Amino acid sequence: MKTTKDEQKKPIMAQIDDSWYAQSITQTCGNTPLVKLNRLPQEYGVKATILVKLEYMNPSGSVKDRMAAFALNEALRRGEIKPGATIVEGTSGNTGAAVAMFAAANGLKAILTIPDKMSQEKIDTLRAYGAEVHICPTKVPPESPESYTQTAKRLHRETPGSFFLGQFWNLDNTRAHFETTGPEIWGQTGGRMDVLVGGIGTGGTISGSAQFLKRQKPELEVIAVDPIGSIYHDTFHEKKDPEAGSYQVEGIGDDFMCPTLDFSVIDKVVQVDDKSCFLTARELTRKEGIFVGGSAGAAAHVALNHAKDLDADQIVVVILPDSGRGYVSKIFNDSWMREHGYLE
Repeated sequence: MKTTKDEQKKPIMAQIDDSWYAQSITQTCGNTPLVKLNRLPQEYGVKATILVKLEYMNPSGSVKDRMAAFALNEALRRGEIKPGATIVEGTSGNTGAAVAMFAAANGLKAILTIPDKMSQEKIDTLRAYGAEVHICPTKVPPESPESYTQTAKRLHRETPGSFFLGQFWNLDNTRAHFETTGPEIWGQTGGRMDVLVGGIGTGGTISGSAQFLKRQKPELEVIAVDPIGSIYHDTFHEKKDPEAGSYQVEGIGDDFMCPTLDFSVIDKVVQVDDKSCFLTARELTRKEGIFVGGSAGAAAHVALNHAKDLDADQIVVVILPDSGRGYVSKIFNDSWMREHGYLE
């Protein structure tokens, strides 16, 4: 049947169901892929299967999107964040990007504090989202009024009607991973996993994921990764008054204990040095095509070495927190790596 010229000019109207698109960028957090490592396990002499959870595929580029979206949505639901309010947070970069993204998408403001050891790319990213950024000294104790956590608390007090996220103390941090990351990993592996490996920053990611997964499979081995210089390893092994040192890797480790960290679901804490973190991140990028940062390198390094003693039918899942794009001027810069003694 032929159509007339007038009929041909009419626009084709379709019934649109809004369930096929996200209402906001923050609704795209989670559901990240699980990918098998191929070349690196062969080089390390590993027979077990190693699967990596690519958290850099969250919208602002890291696992922290899960926590920020979950915790801030909960605060909105409880009425703790009013329209047009300001969110204040101390961050090593990734949480800040997640908070700034959430603020931009919801018509809110963001004030963020960040230690001066973090990469320029991270600082520039926070400002790109429109956040107000305060850079604080790294080499001060956590209780110092100059530290990035104490500065964030002060700015919260000085900003009327602001909301302080407080990722180090906010238990919604751990809940976010109990309700999203853990169930995702369980579903993606069909329950066929033997080891979970992840870094400890606030502890929310590894704790929340492990809390869920251990309920499904109590014999699951959970290995947390801590940089040399952080206090978590020594605290876990009950060494009194552990002394915090310095380290270059970003996003993991700390110099104080966080309520969001649950040691009861962690079987082992393994230390890793900066050089291993950075070189393994470069290996993942160049040998697997998986472009990640130093904390991901730390987790992968520990997982590859641990898996050497596992059987071929065993499965290790490794959480890779963020992308390497925030570290191009450091980890992926040969001059910077040589200057700090990480490359010959």
